[in-house]
Amino acid sequence: MNRRNLLGLGALAAASVPLAACQKYRSTDAVPPVVSHSPVPSGSGEAAATPVTEGGGAVPFEPGRVMLGAYVDLKGRSVSAGIDLRRRQLGRPERIVHRYFSWTDKLPVSLGYVSNKSTLMLSWRGPEYKVVNNGSSDKLIARAAQRMVDRKKPTLMRWAWDMNRDFYKWGGPANNKDTEGYIQAFRRIHRIFREEGADNVSWVWSPNWNSRPSEDWNAYKNYYPGDEYVDWAGVSGFAQTQSPGEMFDEFYETYAARKPIMISEVSVIDRGGNTKPEWIAGFHEWIKSHPAVGAAVWFDTDTHPTSRENWRIDSTAAALAAYKAMSSDPVFIG
Repeated sequence: MNRRNLLGLGALAAASVPLAACQKYRSTDAVPPVVSHSPVPSGSGEAAATPVTEGGGAVPFEPGRVMLGAYVDLKGRSVSAGIDLRRRQLGRPERIVHRYFSWTDKLPVSLGYVSNKSTLMLSWRGPEYKVVNNGSSDKLIARAAQRMVDRKKPTLMRWAWDMNRDFYKWGGPANNKDTEGYIQAFRRIHRIFREEGADNVSWVWSPNWNSRPSEDWNAYKNYYPGDEYVDWAGVSGFAQTQSPGEMFDEFYETYAARKPIMISEVSVIDRGGNTKPEWIAGFHEWIKSHPAVGAAVWFDTDTHPTSRENWRIDSTAAALAAYKAMSSDPVFIG
């Protein structure tokens, strides 16, 4: 079982506040001994960026395919039992198993619940930028890199996500608006991993679709470490009334010609009736019409400490049916 401490986001409790990515916990996960996307219709207003045809680093982008995965944490079930339930419901394992780790956690060499058909994505919490940039964390970073070398398997690394929001110590607002400091920290960690030989790590840069504060200096573009340091351009977003296009089109248009796109953390508030299954169906179609999207990772939980919202894919029978329809589409890798 996981021991989790809340890292932030009181905004989830207020339904009137536009939703950002649900954010996260300290993890002590035990470490045990071609089908093409649908074309974009002419005049549809959809993103027109020419998609990348390769990329992704150690976890490669496969044109015409989408890895569908999740962070699974279900009330009353262990992580392993929750992931097994989803395997039985969907008829296949999660293509991406997403877990959260704090800055000083020992990153996992292996996790028993990650099958050989799944790729692990680690969301690794950051400290203040100076703690990285002044060199005082170099040994910690090197040890983390060595753990990944020992892991051997291709692994997605999502360091210091949602840096363009104001509720994390690694966010620009908490670091004197120093977006360049974030870039320097990302590049330093990337360099140390490379020097340690952690070539099995694929780097996911992952802002939130909605910057807070919404000011020019805090735009996610100002945090981009550069093409040399990013394998996947990820974006997170939790919808209230926004459509997938309202949340993700701008990000897609900005990066799809340069990097494969990952929707790295996503879910939707259930506003009653068919709102949640309809949103999932819309998300399904949005992905199919955006061929640079190579991965999508659902926030599949009902245990978030500050939220009354049930983010699970099976919160209703209709929601589960919509999600299963997406999962069984040939575009999504089984």
